[in-house]
Amino acid sequence: MTPQVSRVSLVTLGCARNEVDSEELAARFAQAGLTLVDEPADADAVVVNTCGFVASAKKDSIDTMLAAADLKGPQGPQAVIAVGCMAERYGTVLASELTEVDAVLGFDDYPDIASRVQQVLAGERPAAPVPQDRRLLLPLAPAERDVRAKGHTQQVNRRRLDSNPMAPIKIASGCDRRCAFCAIPRFRGSFVSRHPEQIVEEAEWLAGRGVREIFLVSENSTSYGKDIGDLRALERMLPQLSAIDGIDRVRVSYLQPAEVRPGLIEVMATTDGVAPYFDLSFQHASGSVLRRMRRFGDAEQFLTLISSIRALAPDAGIRSNVIVGFPGETDDDVDVLADFVGAAELDVVGVFGYSDEDETEAVNLPDHLSDAEVERRRQHIDQVVETTTEQRAADRVGELVEVLVEERLHEQGEAAVVGRAAHQGPEVDGVVRLPNVDAPIGSWVNALVVDSHGVDLVAQPVAGSPA
Repeated sequence: MTPQVSRVSLVTLGCARNEVDSEELAARFAQAGLTLVDEPADADAVVVNTCGFVASAKKDSIDTMLAAADLKGPQGPQAVIAVGCMAERYGTVLASELTEVDAVLGFDDYPDIASRVQQVLAGERPAAPVPQDRRLLLPLAPAERDVRAKGHTQQVNRRRLDSNPMAPIKIASGCDRRCAFCAIPRFRGSFVSRHPEQIVEEAEWLAGRGVREIFLVSENSTSYGKDIGDLRALERMLPQLSAIDGIDRVRVSYLQPAEVRPGLIEVMATTDGVAPYFDLSFQHASGSVLRRMRRFGDAEQFLTLISSIRALAPDAGIRSNVIVGFPGETDDDVDVLADFVGAAELDVVGVFGYSDEDETEAVNLPDHLSDAEVERRRQHIDQVVETTTEQRAADRVGELVEVLVEERLHEQGEAAVVGRAAHQGPEVDGVVRLPNVDAPIGSWVNALVVDSHGVDLVAQPVAGSPA
């Protein structure tokens, strides 16, 4: 049965990897003749691409689905459909408990997503995914995995959902690490790289649609290439990507400190067109806490890594995330983390209080801290982070930056633009504001940093700038 009208609104939550997934889903909808609309109220079906990473993200996903369900009616959506990480992770449980949602679909439904939506609109209810450990779906040995088993296409199958001059590209899926606090490998599966030629082709496709910066995303970019027989595949690919006509900046996300190689640092720090931007997932600085997390390193090793980066690129952007209050963490461990944050002079640090995640090793560890104590420690480290990152931004006053314009403003009759410099990743790393400048979105402005506000910078154009 095929509905008379099939208008679909895609709502994307979570990380940049989900953004790519949504654009791939959008392409499949368009190829099947379904019409994409921006507003959920104007759609026949609202497809919510959920996030299932932490408790707050899961709550946002549920709230978004319930809000979409409230729109259902004769003049609104006929169906609300959950996809994405939360749908895959909880599947049948989510379908049975969130009755306002008309269908819960998993990753295996993505190749036939358009027909699944049409089935739902026709009154059918496709089976929800049964939660499973997706790491078991592929061979243990990376070299024996087949990239096609993860559904990667051999050609670009993507439809842009915005006109942002920055776009993410997914270079791999899944993760082989076994961090005690993380459930992502269970529902995303084992690590599988996309082949470099596919990524280059997609970057060329994006350049042809006005993209000026590409953001390489995965669960662990430093593992890229290990399953296709080339541990230096990322180092080899970055110069290819930066040489694409129209692509002016290439950025890499999510680097595992234990896997960062000197050759990768050199390429990222010295290649024209590659942002000297290091998104390093430290998670803590105390060696004993990191071992309980099933991770490697300590404060001394991390500071050595940071020094090696800044030896090649003194102005490099370095960001990280840390977890405070992990089971067994002591006051001394917190002091080690605070000292590290102060010494590392990072540009941005996301601070998260530990919370149990279903089906992770950490749930069963002894010496859990109370929620109140976790929050107290989180606030303490957050204050240290705020002080050090504000100082790091202030230290950039007098620095020359190349700003990609992403937003135009008019305030009190005066024009201004907002964009990002090379050390600033999208959405979470601060911005550069250029007052009294009117430049088109997607253009580049060479500017001198004259002030800072928190992690945000204020800059003025210099000679040679298009503004």
